[in-house]
Order: sequence, then C-alpha cells, then structure tokens
Amino acid sequence: MGLIERVLTFVFGGGRNVMKETAEVFRENAEGAAQRAQDVQIAAMQGHMAEFRVQDRGRFDRVMDAVNRLPRPAMALGCLALFVSAMVDPVWFAARMSGIALVPEPLWWLLGVVVSFYFGARHQAKGQEFQRSMSENLKRVPEVVDVIETLEGPLRPEVRSPMEDGENPVLLDWRKHSSGGATK
Repeated sequence: MGLIERVLTFVFGGGRNVMKETAEVFRENAEGAAQRAQDVQIAAMQGHMAEFRVQDRGRFDRVMDAVNRLPRPAMALGCLALFVSAMVDPVWFAARMSGIALVPEPLWWLLGVVVSFYFGARHQAKGQEFQRSMSENLKRVPEVVDVIETLEGPLRPEVRSPMEDGENPVLLDWRKHSSGGATK
C-alpha cells in the first residue's frame, strides 16, 4: 500500500469522511439543517392539525348551535319591534318603558354580565372555528401555488444579479470616485 493510498484511506476510508466531519465541527451541515427545519415544521403543522381537527357533531350539538344563533337576531328584531310599537301605540309603549324604569340597578348589572358572558363565549368559539378553517386552508396552499404556476408560470420572477453583466456597479462607482472621475 502506497503512501498516497494510505493518506486517502485515512481521510476517506472506513466509510467515513474525516474532512467532512471536521468541517461540520466549525460549520453546520446545510443539508442536515434544512432537514431538521423541515422536520420541525412538519411536527408543528401536525400538532396544529390535531388541535383543530374537525370533530363529528351529534344531533344535540347541532340543535344547540341552532339555538345559539337565535339571540342576536331576536334582539335586533325586538329593537325594531319596540320602535314600531312606539309609533303604533305610544301609550302602551310608555307603560312598558315605565315598567322597565322600575327594574333595580343590580338586576341590570346581572343582565349585563349574562349577556357579556354569552357573547364572549360565542366569540371565543367562533374564533377557534375560524382558526380551524384557516389551518385547513393553509394545508392546501402548496397545491394552489402549483396550479397557479402551471397556468401562469413561476410566481417568483427571476432576479438578475448585477454581477451577471460582468461588472460590479458599486466597484465601478468607487473606482470613478477614487480616481477623480475616470474609470480604469
């Protein structure tokens, strides 16, 4: 076995690449880093998907959703009905408003809390449903991008480097200023 062969066997032999392993001590392996980043992103997306998975809803849940949709339209229509009743029979309307004026203040506070909690919980449930639908839509983004690129061409335009022309514009500018206006 010759000297060159022994050196090459030492550096590249035994199924190892000593130079590569030594270089990776000082600089991260870009391919390995990209793979780890992809693994982290896939794990995050899978966790996100599990959190917002659409669950089968039973009849009771569907009925309760329908009941939960009633208060806002009922309140809006009730307010409109109050305006109509005030115009149709002002005496009847005044009697009802006088009765409301006799409601004690703590009861108004209680009504405010109940309405606030109802709409707050509804807002939170709708927000979570929105996030769930967004995660479903995000899973389809690569598919849509592929279709658009197939139809229209690449979405990202090719960017030309200033160096493609063979000269560095900054270097040319520096030469012009450092030599008093003449380029070399």
